[in-house]
Amino acid sequence: MALLDLIFGSKSEREVKKIIPIVEKIEALEKSMEELSDEELKNKTNEFKKRIQEGETLDDILPEAFAVVREASVRVLGMKQYRVQLIGGIILHQGRIAEMKTGEGKTLVATLPAYLNALDGKGVHIVTVNDYLAKRDKEWMGKVHEFLGLSVGVIVHGLTNEERRENYNCDITYGTNNQFGFDYLRDNMVIYKEEQVQRDLHYAIIDEVDSILIDEARTPLIISGQGDKSTDLYKRADSFVRGLEGRILDPEEDKTDPFDREFKEETVDFIVDEKRKTANLTEQGTERAEKYFGVENLSDPNNMELAHHINQALKANHTMKKDIDYVVKDGEILIVDEFTGRIMEGRRYSDGLHQAIEAKENVDVKSESKTLATITFQNFFRMYNKISGMTGTAKTEEEEFSEIYHMDVVEIPTNKPVRRDDMDDRIYVNEESKFRAIIDEIERIHKTGQPILVGTISIEISEYLSKLLRRRGISHDVLNAKQHQREAEIVAQAGMFGKVTIATNMAGRGTDIILGGNPDFLAKHEMKKQGYEDYEIDSLDSLIVPDDEDLKAARKVYEKLREDFKKETDVNRDKVIEAGGLYILGTERHESRRIDNQLRGRAGRQGDPGASRFFIALEDNLMRLFGGEMIQRFADSGKFPEDEPIESKTVSKAIERAQKRVESNNFAIRKNVLKYDDVMNVQRKIIYAEREKVLQGEDMHQNILEMLYSIVEQGVQSFCSNPEDPSSWEMEGLLNYLHSIYLPEGTLSFENIQQMKPEDLRDYIYNESVKLYEAKEQEIGSDQFREIERVILLMVVDRKWMDHIDAMDQFRQGINLRSFGQQDPVRAYTNEGYEMFEEMNHSIKEDTIRGLFNVEPQEKEVKRKRVAKETQASAGNMESQGTVVKGKKVGRNDPCPCGSGKKYKHCCGR
Repeated sequence: MALLDLIFGSKSEREVKKIIPIVEKIEALEKSMEELSDEELKNKTNEFKKRIQEGETLDDILPEAFAVVREASVRVLGMKQYRVQLIGGIILHQGRIAEMKTGEGKTLVATLPAYLNALDGKGVHIVTVNDYLAKRDKEWMGKVHEFLGLSVGVIVHGLTNEERRENYNCDITYGTNNQFGFDYLRDNMVIYKEEQVQRDLHYAIIDEVDSILIDEARTPLIISGQGDKSTDLYKRADSFVRGLEGRILDPEEDKTDPFDREFKEETVDFIVDEKRKTANLTEQGTERAEKYFGVENLSDPNNMELAHHINQALKANHTMKKDIDYVVKDGEILIVDEFTGRIMEGRRYSDGLHQAIEAKENVDVKSESKTLATITFQNFFRMYNKISGMTGTAKTEEEEFSEIYHMDVVEIPTNKPVRRDDMDDRIYVNEESKFRAIIDEIERIHKTGQPILVGTISIEISEYLSKLLRRRGISHDVLNAKQHQREAEIVAQAGMFGKVTIATNMAGRGTDIILGGNPDFLAKHEMKKQGYEDYEIDSLDSLIVPDDEDLKAARKVYEKLREDFKKETDVNRDKVIEAGGLYILGTERHESRRIDNQLRGRAGRQGDPGASRFFIALEDNLMRLFGGEMIQRFADSGKFPEDEPIESKTVSKAIERAQKRVESNNFAIRKNVLKYDDVMNVQRKIIYAEREKVLQGEDMHQNILEMLYSIVEQGVQSFCSNPEDPSSWEMEGLLNYLHSIYLPEGTLSFENIQQMKPEDLRDYIYNESVKLYEAKEQEIGSDQFREIERVILLMVVDRKWMDHIDAMDQFRQGINLRSFGQQDPVRAYTNEGYEMFEEMNHSIKEDTIRGLFNVEPQEKEVKRKRVAKETQASAGNMESQGTVVKGKKVGRNDPCPCGSGKKYKHCCGR
């Protein structure tokens, strides 16, 4: 393959070559665009829209449209897209991934395909990794689109529904993956279409596409509601686990699946598998649990809840690490994203793990949550008609992008040659000698004034290094999840002469490190010090409000400060370049080569000089867990002095093999998550599509009658199964079933039953039921009854869907055990999940009919206040449109009247 690439060029080089003729067309239009007045340039937008309406395609007008945006960028921003940026824009328009190195201006690239694809009026979403970048890019790049007559919006935390709807209706909308995903889920939970905020998902440009579509793909989006009240079982389980003795499984000790392990000969209470982040009781530990909690058999199905709490307490105490997996802040457990080092706002571990960690850290144990809606990022973004993405590093994950999203990766050449010196790794025997070498290196480089960015993979290590640097008297900034508010500011100044910055590897992604410092950030910081906190300083440079004297004065102060700092940073930049540019020091290799490459890519932007080097210990988690026996032999050989770096190609190759092994494993995990979510996705699409019909005002009357027919047919099939012998029909059971749903007692007469066939019986019951239903409609009024049908159906669907999500989640927890019975867990989940979905659908029909047959007019509500009060806990209770559902009181432990066979508290009473 290397030889073929040498002869014919790489795949990316061949793809870029195909695009060059289009680029040349764009560049050929430069002079004609320069000659247009502002008004003429703006009018191009209406011209393009008209041409699209008349049949031209986006591809037809691409060269002109890109040339227009290019000229507008010069006039509005003073920036012109380079040839390589034009190439990147075309790749994005084609629905592909453009791999562009850090500092190559990806944000400016996005203006090109965003403008082109917004011309057909269906909306474009530009997806960023945080609210700050979404707002910044809207204020910054959005000015180009607004100059050309397009509307630009932004979706960030804290907006009202009305504000969200207004911003989604813009031609181009900036926002984060979380905001777009959660709004999609919330839109599919509303009762009225006017409450929805999004339009159809048309085209998305995803910035840092690898972070969003790969790194975050293992954690689904979940909207939760209040679940069952927590008991003290979490604290009791935590107390029990703390008294146990365990051991850590050696990485090479047992390579089999953890479910295959036998712990009978263990003399400890539990085993921790660091590779898989699991902890399991041994036989000895199980016996101690049974004695501690006073149960005979922990494996008994009646003790499943207890066993689950113990397992989660084990996991919380022995696999979840404070300041690595989570932080404790103001009495709250906050999850830390393992890839970005950022706090995942609003996210909680599921399945009781979050509560187990709260018990471990001795903070208030919150109530368990109930999943109301959920979707993976994979399935959310696959719903767009077209998606594209930009990142500095995607090639190592090309297989995943291709298989999951059907997107290929095209490497875009840099505008200027990369001058960064990526030096060989420094490898040490143990962590202690590695950290000594790191501090020595930082001290040596710091004396030259060369700025240093130290990348760590955890908060714990960043704070440990900070302590060591303080001992040496080296001034520095620390950026991790605990200081995330100042993220952009700290990273932006990491290129100043003499600066030392310690950061989790991905912190500040999306903010360029400018050699010499960023004058914009310095000016904004100084303004805050001077008392301008009341102004929206982040966007002050784009605000022009002639009639606001205070704002005009603030803007003058800002421009003066920026100009002063520009002179200072220019001088600083020359000194930094002379010192060698930004120096990247990695404190260990990440599990993913891509994350290491991203850290390296912070230096050497736009032809700047720079350097990078990783320091590694054979005791690092990656080496210890995934390095294999050879690395262990190296570590145990005693051949290498502690403070001398190991120079061995064998070890270097072992590092890359370990990373590839983990990447492959993580890909398998994400694929597995997706396989299960694909099952739910089919069901989710059916439910959401039916909901949308109701929301859009479709007449549900015929659907309701079909539900009624289905219930009658189901009852007749169940209780009258022998068509040849009517005497064997269980008429009492049939009537009880129908009475439990909707049919008043004494309604039907079966004098001629001996002469009936099952289908005659079905039609008779159905026709009589329709008469009752029509009478109910006349009593309430047709127009109002249509609305009641709509609202009750939506409420029932939502309640049943939420219960179904919970049931499927519980089913999913233990599905892997099916493999011991030679069953494919995914196939079992698919087949039995379908059966559960069909049961849910029938239950929806029953509850909808029950609710509609028991609805009463408003005037009767006063007379029935006492009855209504008693039915607040009953299965069919719903209030809407001046109506109230009636029904007799059902005890929590009574059989559920829906006929499921379950107790009421475990069925409709939930």
